[in-house]
Amino acid sequence: MNESNKEESVQKSAGKIYLVGFGPGSREHMTQRALDAISESDVVIGYSTYIQLVKDLLEGKQIVRKGMTEEIDRCIEAYEQAKQGKTVALVSSGDIGIYGMAGPTYEVLLQSGWTPQSDISVEVVPGTTALSACATLVGAPLTHDFCSISLSDLLTPWPTIARRLESAAKADFVLALYNPKSGRRTGQIVEAQKIILRYRDAKTPVAIVKSAYRRKQRIEHTTLDKMSECDIGMLSTVLIGNSTTFVQDGLMITPRGYANKYQNITGDLHEGEKAGHSLNMGLLSWHECILEYAKKHPEMSFPELATYFITTEAQIYSAWQMSAEPINNKSVMQAADTNGVELAIEHIMKTNNFTLIVYNHGVELRVNVQKSDIMVNKGVIRIKNEQMTMNIERHTIEQIWLVEDQSKQFVFTDFEGRTLFSVLT
Repeated sequence: MNESNKEESVQKSAGKIYLVGFGPGSREHMTQRALDAISESDVVIGYSTYIQLVKDLLEGKQIVRKGMTEEIDRCIEAYEQAKQGKTVALVSSGDIGIYGMAGPTYEVLLQSGWTPQSDISVEVVPGTTALSACATLVGAPLTHDFCSISLSDLLTPWPTIARRLESAAKADFVLALYNPKSGRRTGQIVEAQKIILRYRDAKTPVAIVKSAYRRKQRIEHTTLDKMSECDIGMLSTVLIGNSTTFVQDGLMITPRGYANKYQNITGDLHEGEKAGHSLNMGLLSWHECILEYAKKHPEMSFPELATYFITTEAQIYSAWQMSAEPINNKSVMQAADTNGVELAIEHIMKTNNFTLIVYNHGVELRVNVQKSDIMVNKGVIRIKNEQMTMNIERHTIEQIWLVEDQSKQFVFTDFEGRTLFSVLT
């Protein structure tokens, strides 16, 4: 074989995989790169419904249709075809990297020994995802911070989904719920509604969009308390507003926040605000606000300040340590983060006797503890004497704060900034 034939053979053996997100499905909502990728491909692989949506682009191409639960088969097929030197388009509606086939494909490739340096190249072609397509049809509900959560528990444990729902609802994110309901999964949307209602007003605006930009498109505006009664299916995306979202003239809007700085959005700055600078209640200014309030109310404890500012005690300690001098004769510094817990405990245990302060539902319990009462073993801090037995899992401790006035108090907080316990030496 001469050199030119060798080069031609190498070129034929190097296939390519396009992972193509084509948006809602219509040509006008596809990117030019998605159109080019499909055009360049010898083989197009996809779920039967996706193939149907782009059938007018597939003339003369080898088409491989797969069913709803055959996602991994699609990935394997794409790799096998590419190993034969073919250019393959694995297509998906929306954005293939968001709840799409890009992740599973990379997993299959990597487990098969493929690397980015291999002869077979892979390119992800982004597309308009469902949440952004749906949002454009109802107004501008995603203008501020939002998150998306899939309610499908086919591959994700429900406790994980529920924890994510609770965290997002508590943090006041606008929510986009994917895979909200199917013929067999009918209870998940009801449970999601219950969780979110713990943190959101019942009349929070909700928009349900089915088949955005497709022939059977359907839009329904409702409120959080009525959400689960609506017509919801697998082709629906549920958009749930945050505490500032409103509906006016049929438009669901989440303010960007300009009204926090400007009068009537386009008017003058509010008193004390500066264009191009953080808000007065930005991080540094908020910390200053906490400190000024604490100075005026020396009778308030750290937990009381946290309650007043609707925040955690860790945030109060964080603000306090920014002060160059003690406030109300108290100074605070971070004694250790999650990586220095053991050293901090060793330091505390150099004192033979100290007071352990435990907090339970707002009740403070003080117990005299000796060094011999404490044992650290296999990630568990065990405190046991005649008065009490307490086990603290080491991984629950995020930070330790040293509070000094007439004495020294080490405060242990968790990942959510809540106080687990304190040690008074």
